[in-house]
Amino acid sequence: MADVRPLTGGEFSLFRELVDKEIGIHLSPTKHALVNARLLSRVRELGLGTFSEYYERVVGSPETELIRFINAICTNETRFFREPAQFTFIAETLLARLRREAEQGLRDKRLRVWSSACSSGEEPYSLGMLLLDRLPTDWTIEILASDISTKVLERAAHAIYSMERLDEIPLGMRQRFLLRGVGGQAGKFRIAQPVRSLVKFRRANLSSGQFEQLGCFDLILCRNVLMYFKSELRRFVVRQLVRQLSADGHLFVGHSESLHDYDVGLRTVAPTIYRLQRGAR
Repeated sequence: MADVRPLTGGEFSLFRELVDKEIGIHLSPTKHALVNARLLSRVRELGLGTFSEYYERVVGSPETELIRFINAICTNETRFFREPAQFTFIAETLLARLRREAEQGLRDKRLRVWSSACSSGEEPYSLGMLLLDRLPTDWTIEILASDISTKVLERAAHAIYSMERLDEIPLGMRQRFLLRGVGGQAGKFRIAQPVRSLVKFRRANLSSGQFEQLGCFDLILCRNVLMYFKSELRRFVVRQLVRQLSADGHLFVGHSESLHDYDVGLRTVAPTIYRLQRGAR
């Protein structure tokens, strides 16, 4: 195993600038030890002696090592049905309205949802379970799930989780939408095919703002990621997300995030839940 010199202040500054440039996330000086820990195994794996050497490897191979670097740096913390008040709003208020409008011929029986920082898949699968549970079978449901990290996207596509996560999912949905592992998969469960079939995964960098090809969505979730961006980038990302909302579409953010002073045509319908105003675009 290679003997690696600890991450220096200068090296940390290089990585901070690279993270800011590539994905718009600002690493505070307190993250020095975290960056050292998350990159150390890869530096050793490559047989390098310094983080400076690894930095050169990263910037010299943007299609391979840069993606590995981003995978290592990004924090991916999530749960099934995280922020339950938002899921209650979707189930009891939003879907009820959409069903009424469809019955009155005011909209198609189609729902497009974007989980824009999906991590290891808990958020889009939670949405899939809820929508299958609450919408009639003649509705078409499409869920796009994206993340910057290819590592978590791969895990999400497998849809396999530890049984320790079971209590996060309502009992009725466990019975309908989960498959318990047996044999070598004992102690795990998998999201059932009807839910998995709703979700399409792809890599996307929110800081790029290049979303036009994705089309419009009735519901966009961008939760607990905006807080990692600098103020200017945060506003830019929100503007771009709003452009992807359909008429009267909803944008959900995290519990510690607020858009109350953003002049982008949204109105607050509940804490962390915003609706595009008619005629705002």
